[in-house]
Amino acid sequence: MKRDLSVRIGSLELRNPVLVASGIIGYGREYERLVSLEEIGGIVTKTVTRHARAGNPPPRVCETPAGMLNSIGIENPGLEGFLAVKVPVLRGLPCAVIVSVEGENVPEFCELVEGVDGSGVAHAIEVNISCPNVGPHGMRYSTDAGMAREVMGAIRPLTKLPLIAKLTPNVTRIGEIAEACESCGADAVSLVNTFVGMAVDARTRKPILGTVLGGLSGPAIKPLALAKVWEVVQAVDIPVVGMGGITRPVDAVEFLLLGARAVEVGTALFADPTLAEGCVSEIDRYLEKMGSSSVDDLIGGLEVPEGRGVIRAGCAPRTVRGGRAS
Repeated sequence: MKRDLSVRIGSLELRNPVLVASGIIGYGREYERLVSLEEIGGIVTKTVTRHARAGNPPPRVCETPAGMLNSIGIENPGLEGFLAVKVPVLRGLPCAVIVSVEGENVPEFCELVEGVDGSGVAHAIEVNISCPNVGPHGMRYSTDAGMAREVMGAIRPLTKLPLIAKLTPNVTRIGEIAEACESCGADAVSLVNTFVGMAVDARTRKPILGTVLGGLSGPAIKPLALAKVWEVVQAVDIPVVGMGGITRPVDAVEFLLLGARAVEVGTALFADPTLAEGCVSEIDRYLEKMGSSSVDDLIGGLEVPEGRGVIRAGCAPRTVRGGRAS
């Protein structure tokens, strides 16, 4: 029996729910040498900013016992360089292309969305309002619900492409931020971006990263990411794209069971470039064991005791039955 792994995020239809996260594989062509892009749902490009960025001062990466700290700082050619150099690279990739953008202010976000919309290569736009490595502006639009509404409300009228707001976990109530994005027309939210972290060299008595603080990713954050996704799937009705610490193929199944409509695989690809393909195979095997023909039967299938959902801040709690919010 052929199983249907396709999922929809707004008007974006993915052949399966496995994406490669932003910042891992550049713009896809290099990755294509290692895996078949026809086997995964799509890629999220390196984040594009309005102006070219050289990135942060080194050291920019530090391996930790169960993850990785990075402070890359969104090194990229800027919008003009993206349109001139990277768009031809992206054209014709045999999978969905989701272009990630990050602005220092609302007008920059608007310019970026209009530029990407006009490029003709994007199937969706991931709005990165959660980068911890580009100075104070990096996370402010996803740590304040009012600012999240401001930026999402400004860019929504500028494109018909699906907009996916990428959220930071470095907040107390991530559900509030997700609701703000939903109220202003976001088609989906993706989470989590990295957790703010730090590494110290006791020998030199100095921070290891050039920027002192960085973003922690990798297996250490998976339980934290699952909890954030669990909160958000109960707070909003739009699709949730889950990520954070996916290291084994079965990790992707766990995010889908929580209610995530798709997943993004990131840091672990440095050790195993084939992990995204492995996640697709694992989802298919899981459906086979379930005797199910559709991934829809897996999404939100977590069995949770009645009343054990997360209470929405300022709102009445939703009733949770069998892992699905109602």
